[in-house]
Amino acid sequence: MASTSIRRAVLASVALASVFVLAACAPPKSVAETFPGEPVIEHAVEEDEEAAEESEEHAVEGETSAVWLGQGGQFAVTTWGSSTCPVVGTDLRVLEPAGQGNAVEIITKQYPDDQVCTMDLVPYTSVFWTPMNIAPTEVFTVHIDGTEIEVPVK
Repeated sequence: MASTSIRRAVLASVALASVFVLAACAPPKSVAETFPGEPVIEHAVEEDEEAAEESEEHAVEGETSAVWLGQGGQFAVTTWGSSTCPVVGTDLRVLEPAGQGNAVEIITKQYPDDQVCTMDLVPYTSVFWTPMNIAPTEVFTVHIDGTEIEVPVK
């Protein structure tokens, strides 16, 4: 009788510890970091550096853009707006998982109606962890404040 109680207690402890370990391994759903400016995109070294420079894509000033970072474990969304009231991503929601559309919606910071904002135009970047059910091996769609951005395959 006592050994059954001990066994159950040990199994419950192991199960609880497993939950904490697995939760620690999962990337957070919210934003990883935000910063003023555009992200620095590192490209793999190509044999033909001239061709690599020509193929580099740059965001158009004033247009919201999104890019994969690294091997696809993160992605960055760059918005343009007021430096005192920037469009900042605060969280994301998967709209369609990989294989069914591969799309997310970025939730942005809301400012009070009486907030005074400057009329300048500056870039601001929000970096997110790629959700487990989103694949960098498929075209990826980011929805943010009424804008839809297609990110090519990583």
